[in-house]
Amino acid sequence: MPNTKSAIKAARQNLKRRVTNLKALDAIRKSAKSFKKLASAGGTDAQKALSAAFAALDKAAKKHIIHKNTASRKKSRLAKMIAKVK
Repeated sequence: MPNTKSAIKAARQNLKRRVTNLKALDAIRKSAKSFKKLASAGGTDAQKALSAAFAALDKAAKKHIIHKNTASRKKSRLAKMIAKVK
């Protein structure tokens, strides 16, 4: 348990930030999963799903939720998947 006022405030801030970060990570996972599903099925909506996944990754990297190189690596792997299907 935090003892000082500043530690109590920091704990509150950490909880709020954690919720925000988890939402962003969840958006990444969901968009990547939907893209993989569409890409494996060979759907035409795969390109739209890919751009949504890219957007989620870029937003998370911009907010420093994930590292920019991690976002870049994940984007590269998703792009490889769509190239393999085509």
